[in-house]
Amino acid sequence: MARFTDSELSAVKALALVDLCRDYGIELHSQGKDLAGKCPFHEDDSPSFVVTPGKNLWHCMGACGCGGDTIQLVMKKEGVSFRHACEKLRTRLGVAPAAATVTTRVGTAHEILCSPEEVAEDGELLGRVSEFYHRAFLNSPDAMKYLQSRCCFHPEAATYFKIGYANRTLGYRVPDTTAAGRQLKARLQALGVLRPATGHEHLNGCVVFPLEDTGGKVVQLYGRRLGIAANPRHLYLSGPQRGVWNRAALQPAGDWFVCEAILDALTLWAHGWRSVTASYGVNGFTAEHLALVQERRPGRVFICYDADTAGHAQAAVLAQELASLGVEVWRAAPPEGKDMNDVAREAAEPAEALRAVIKAAMKVSAGRAVVAAASVEAPAVTALEPDVFAHASALSSLAAIAAKKEAAPPSAKAMGDKEAAEIALVKQDADEIVLASAERVYRVRGLYKNSGYEALKVSLRLSCGEGWHLDTLDMAQAKQRAAFVQAAADETGFKPEVIKRDVGRVLLKLEEMQEARLRSQVAAEPVGPKMTEMERAAALELLRAPDLLARILRDFAACGVVGEETNKLIGYLAAISRKLAQPLAVVVQSTSAAGKTALMEAVLAFVPPEERVKYSALTGQALFYLSDADLKHKVLAIVEEEGAEKASYALKLLQSEGELTIASTGKDPASGRMTTQEYRVEGPVMIFLTTTAVDIDEELLNRCLVLTVDEGREQTAAIHRTQRQRETLAGLLQQEARLEVLALHRNAQRLLRSLRVVNPYAERLTFLDDRTRTRRDHTKYLSLIRTIALLHQHQRPVKTTEHQGKPVEYIEVTLDDIEAANRIAHHVLGRCLDEMPPQTRRLLEIIERMVFEKCQAQKIDRDNCLFSRRELREYCGWGDTQVRVHLERLLQLEYLITHRGQVGQTFVYELVYDGGGKDGRRFLPGLLDVEKLRGAKLAGEKGEVAGASRGESGPFAGGLRGDSEGVSSCEKCGPDGQDGKSAHQDGDKSAA
Repeated sequence: MARFTDSELSAVKALALVDLCRDYGIELHSQGKDLAGKCPFHEDDSPSFVVTPGKNLWHCMGACGCGGDTIQLVMKKEGVSFRHACEKLRTRLGVAPAAATVTTRVGTAHEILCSPEEVAEDGELLGRVSEFYHRAFLNSPDAMKYLQSRCCFHPEAATYFKIGYANRTLGYRVPDTTAAGRQLKARLQALGVLRPATGHEHLNGCVVFPLEDTGGKVVQLYGRRLGIAANPRHLYLSGPQRGVWNRAALQPAGDWFVCEAILDALTLWAHGWRSVTASYGVNGFTAEHLALVQERRPGRVFICYDADTAGHAQAAVLAQELASLGVEVWRAAPPEGKDMNDVAREAAEPAEALRAVIKAAMKVSAGRAVVAAASVEAPAVTALEPDVFAHASALSSLAAIAAKKEAAPPSAKAMGDKEAAEIALVKQDADEIVLASAERVYRVRGLYKNSGYEALKVSLRLSCGEGWHLDTLDMAQAKQRAAFVQAAADETGFKPEVIKRDVGRVLLKLEEMQEARLRSQVAAEPVGPKMTEMERAAALELLRAPDLLARILRDFAACGVVGEETNKLIGYLAAISRKLAQPLAVVVQSTSAAGKTALMEAVLAFVPPEERVKYSALTGQALFYLSDADLKHKVLAIVEEEGAEKASYALKLLQSEGELTIASTGKDPASGRMTTQEYRVEGPVMIFLTTTAVDIDEELLNRCLVLTVDEGREQTAAIHRTQRQRETLAGLLQQEARLEVLALHRNAQRLLRSLRVVNPYAERLTFLDDRTRTRRDHTKYLSLIRTIALLHQHQRPVKTTEHQGKPVEYIEVTLDDIEAANRIAHHVLGRCLDEMPPQTRRLLEIIERMVFEKCQAQKIDRDNCLFSRRELREYCGWGDTQVRVHLERLLQLEYLITHRGQVGQTFVYELVYDGGGKDGRRFLPGLLDVEKLRGAKLAGEKGEVAGASRGESGPFAGGLRGDSEGVSSCEKCGPDGQDGKSAHQDGDKSAA
């Protein structure tokens, strides 16, 4: 049974309850405004069954306490389901004939005598099932509308072939409350009508065609699901493929037409070609078909299989089989990729289009097609005998209803100019799209969250005057569109066909926008606001500045970010690296409230909003279920590394592999079965994290550049000055200027392309190789060089080479890029190679300075200098927790040892650190000496120069000279002049 509409339910509930009670033998007598009688559901001595005619409701005031409307009365009285009760009540309306019941010979239309012995043969039982489905078809406008939409509906065919419709009501006619009912149900399951596991109808939702044997008994049922996208579309009962469809019309010496599917054959039948049959699919011309050919000897057989690879191949095989029997065979092939039903549906005159295909048929000789004119006209269609029609009046009326519902929408003239107006685009941005048609306005949100062509899930609102309707739906799903159309029509008062046409136009507009967006993603063009010519010129001027790196630092200062020179530049460059195939990753490490989040926010502010994604926390599998291109060439920022602890595995993979893939089980929306689905998230992505943890996961640490925030007193004082300055008028004006600076840099980053970078000096570069982890640090160093070159792409010529017939664009690294990368590498990678975290190293330096001063003041040897944690806190100004954490790390690394204190259970500490190993803090030995390459020719040319033999020297230039940690620097290598010489010597040795 098809789903009951609200109007149908209202109609059956409005049936006179008094008349229904009278039919059930319930005698009612007046009792004030109500009627009363004895309750039929329990032994009732006094009238307790009360009916209220005004409300059309009943209620038992006695023992059972039941009540309800007409539907509940039928359900209770006859012991049937809600659907079955509605069907029974619908017969009282006189709209359509009642659906038949599966019954035995002695049964009635409303009564099932389930004695399986009375139905001796399977064919007879299948015949009763076929008759039941046929009655359901006569009561189903939806099934008729489907055949109409397929251009193969014919009133005569409906009754001649006993076309049926399986609407899930067959099971309700077979109650399993009795032994006979259970036996009959088992019989139907054995035949395949009901599924053994669930008891549901196998052909549910299908238009059903019975196939008969030579004796006219039904031996098979074919079901075709409603809807072109239905899956699976073709269904048969389990068991052998028996029966020939339309057997009686296949006469000797005549022209026979063989189609691949029954719907194709029905299409020919409905348009005049009556001697037509169908095989069981492309490989389904059975022995029974061949036996019929041998028995009746047709004059010619026209093979009308689909015009696809399988159809052509099997048509050739079938032609050879038929030719071997002495039959003249012709191949009537529709246009490539089509079937006979497609030909009819896509033509203004279906009969003429079918006739053209048959006229163009080619005669097949010895397995090959030869050109010949078929010269076959459709025979005159004569009416069938009147006695083949059952319920003809009901069929005609329902067919008329279906035709009316499927009629073409009224013309613009009939509807008026307002209803026929086109859809116009009023607004389009990243948040919403507004389309208008006359006084109807459609607002669309969420379009850009769809990552592919397979879905268009949006929030759609129709508003017109005071009427409106809002719903969330997938515009690619016909059912959801139809539901929106009907609901919107009820809410706004517009005709459904008007809204349906509007929704179709909205769908086309959204598909165009979606396709344009996805194409832009493929071309790596970010979706963002369009720049004016003036904005573009200013952005290009910035990118072409000769002191671009220093300019970036000056703009950070203009935005109110004080100090942290190296960290700001590294953060900016790492964000730019998102456009590379292997981006950098950054972790900012500091204690709480030191400013790590402020540093992240400052860097992210320079990145265009559409190219950054920021989360406070991530669950374990959150990244796996993002859309394909949600992170591609973007910055993924996570405020606290602790919030991404469960997603650390995904972050590591995303950084190393450049993509994430996961196989997960899910339900197939078409079949409803559980299937394995693959989700894929594309990179590359630049990962930006902050953390307060002293110990960072080793796997994550190896993949990231670790930045430490300056927690010194001088930096704190500078931050306080900046905070106070923001409260002044000058600070207010600086905030306004800050917005202009940020807009300039965002536009500049939008102009950067994801170009390939070639390093002609790559083979000359050198790097430390004394530890395994330098394998990853080396890739960071190379990525840093590529990033600096990419940032300067508008200062370099874009070169083109050809590979496998395709042009490849690239820019080249210069020596200036390598020099700048070396300066940064000394500060960052040198620190990363240290055996302790930066803050722990800083505390060690403070302790060393404190011990030195204490020894000088007390005139004692260093071995006799002991200090307490309290003394250290007072000297450095750090908090107790911070001091305790880093002291514990120094103890573990054996830079300090503990002694029992003199007071209570306290401890004092002795510094046993000898001052070695300082080269790891701010100096990375073994890097290329760029000065030796300036003016030299590249490899392969005369005068080429070998690789460098010592590390890069010299402090930062042009805005990079500042020492953010406040550590003293020597002339060459930065930290502590007494170690500079040995550091350089170590660099020479490692490079050599």
